Amino acid sequence: MNRIEAVNDFVIKFANVNGSGSASANELFAKAILRMGVPVSPRNIFPSNIQGLPTWYEVRVSEAGWLGRRGGVDMMVAMNPQTWDADVAELSPGGYLFYDSTRPLPASSFREDVQVIGMPLTEICNAVYSDPRQRQLFKNIVYVGALSVLLEIDPEVIEKLFGEQYRGKEKLLASNVRALHLGRDFAREHLSWPLGIRVRQADAVGQRIFVDGNSAAALGCVWGGATVAAWYPITPSSSVAEAFASYCAEYRTDPATGEKSFAIVQAEDEIASIGMVVGAGWNGARAFTATSGPGVSLMTEFIGLAYFAEIPVTIIDVQRGGPSTGMPTRTQQADILACAHASHGDTKHVLLLPQDPQECFEHAACALDLADRLQTPVFVMTDLDIGMNQRLCEPFEWPAGRGYDRGKVMSAAELEAGRDFGRYKDVDGDGIPWRTLPGTHPTKGSYFTRGTTRDPYARYSERGPDYVYNVERLLKKFKTAATLVPQPALRPAAEPTRRGVIYYGSTSPAMDEALQVLAGEGVFVDALRLRAYPFPDSVAEFIAAHDQVFVVEQNRDAQMRSLLVDELEIDPKRLVKVLHFDGTPITARFITRAILQHAGTAGAPMPASQESAA
Repeated sequence: MNRIEAVNDFVIKFANVNGSGSASANELFAKAILRMGVPVSPRNIFPSNIQGLPTWYEVRVSEAGWLGRRGGVDMMVAMNPQTWDADVAELSPGGYLFYDSTRPLPASSFREDVQVIGMPLTEICNAVYSDPRQRQLFKNIVYVGALSVLLEIDPEVIEKLFGEQYRGKEKLLASNVRALHLGRDFAREHLSWPLGIRVRQADAVGQRIFVDGNSAAALGCVWGGATVAAWYPITPSSSVAEAFASYCAEYRTDPATGEKSFAIVQAEDEIASIGMVVGAGWNGARAFTATSGPGVSLMTEFIGLAYFAEIPVTIIDVQRGGPSTGMPTRTQQADILACAHASHGDTKHVLLLPQDPQECFEHAACALDLADRLQTPVFVMTDLDIGMNQRLCEPFEWPAGRGYDRGKVMSAAELEAGRDFGRYKDVDGDGIPWRTLPGTHPTKGSYFTRGTTRDPYARYSERGPDYVYNVERLLKKFKTAATLVPQPALRPAAEPTRRGVIYYGSTSPAMDEALQVLAGEGVFVDALRLRAYPFPDSVAEFIAAHDQVFVVEQNRDAQMRSLLVDELEIDPKRLVKVLHFDGTPITARFITRAILQHAGTAGAPMPASQESAA
């Protein structure tokens, strides 16, 4: 048997039971490798119940810095008998199977083309611990200790992580260190090590930080000036509001008086939460809500009101599998059309498309500016893969002197001087009217806010010309938005090519790797990463410059492709679908196979539309 041989370049997957305490141990494993200077990209694949169902934790180790899912598993830590067969089948030939050998398994349970490493974890823990919960929890630390020997991970790094986690809790610190060395001692004495895959000290992390997208978006809201958040808990977005509350307690609370300069409301439902945010935005506060697809479905009437009444609102949509309840703990990019046209009637909304936590921070702050500048709802379209998984990214930056763009807000002095105020009047030719904030002037600048039609001075009107003027002005404002949103990122191929690819959001890390692999195969592709909708002119120009453009996205119905076709009036035949929608993050191998097949490369099989969810 030819075993897999690799240093700082492999994928290890942990198969556990939800609620067993494995997630923290698996995260410890990933952080230890990161502390050794080797980039990692972990992904927690968990069920939507509290405990008892299967859960997986996949860690990609890549000194080259690839952060997307690669596809394939080099080592499986199989701790769940319920998923044994599927977990063993997922291993690549020549890979490694680590399991609890306390209870013997028949030979038919194994594969001849993988290296099997058995360790009696339950037996070891039963001999040392009497409490059933301790036996379960410390079994996870014991296997981390064993893996640290097998893969040559520095134990001092792990102990330092324990010290940080349990600072001031010496009893917990000592017990975890003891469990770690139980695993290390057994592995050194009874197992063959090191394996063909192993970790070596490197210096490939640099100044990058390790953070999840939800926390990053919450911090972006703080720095972007948000003072009001109203939300209703829903996976996978709940931690956005929780993180915002934590940051506000630190940054928005007077240390001397304890006075708070923020308001956070956990509403009774999504409808109430968006209503509160619309009211706060109307009053001049920077306000946001965080939700996921089912929440957006409930919010659409208020979103339509904010669009038509032109009220600033920021909505952070952490997308998950749908429709309906769908897959609450799986990732997709399937809310694109729902958010772009949320509400009935002719509506078009601004969408921002961050690719990683750094852009979650940047786009959250940007959304608050754009909502004020455009006087409209703005969506930040992240997803579970970005939002709930920790990712290496560039440090957050806030330029010195950067202020807030409050847009066209007429002051009391301007009103007093007799400046003409028409709340819904386009005086600058960009479709964006001037507004006033409540209480700006005691007698001037007031207007009725309503969801029904009106004339440019906010007077109720059902006259056809008034309605046409208003909705066409909104369309002009949307075109103005295309010049203000984050612009696409172009990545030209190393050689001239008539092939292009368009992608966005969480497909980015896998796409980056796929482009390099394709170039190695002699297939050169110009790449354009969308960062926002509406599309700037450069998107149409990119498509026009290529005979064939792949559109890579994580949904069944090619939703971004549909927007491109509709908005830019593109011939659909020129845009080739590359779709992945099983709830797991798209992989570099999946993208590569799809493009090679369409490019006519010999021997490249057509990828299935779905890959194994586990």
